[in-house]
Amino acid sequence: MILPKRTFSALLLVAAVVIGGCVEREMTITTEPQGALVIISDLEVGRTPLTIPFTWYGDYEIIIRKDGYTTIGTHQKISAPIYEIPPIDLLSAIAPWTYHDRRYFHYKMVKFQPAPSEELIRRAELMRKENLKSVR
Repeated sequence: MILPKRTFSALLLVAAVVIGGCVEREMTITTEPQGALVIISDLEVGRTPLTIPFTWYGDYEIIIRKDGYTTIGTHQKISAPIYEIPPIDLLSAIAPWTYHDRRYFHYKMVKFQPAPSEELIRRAELMRKENLKSVR
């Protein structure tokens, strides 16, 4: 039995949707030196170097900490690739292959330098004066 073109097209579309591809998203974070603790959007995710999956595009708050080094607090914007922008994303959702979206971020950490005692005393005096102003 030969199927009509319309029925064949419909079956082909259904098959494409059922066996459609997907997008595997992952970000790799490295630091210099290695072994820094990584916190992404208030969630501790591990120590560098690390590779983790992500599910959405946008702005991620990233905090990187390591003893003896200045903490890095930053925002990392991850833009969607062209195949994830509507309406193109509908076509990529039914594609019979998997897209791999891999992002790499590297951060260079700086050794922590404590402020000199004179500077700390000066800052404390300024804070004391500001606090006294707000009480009045």
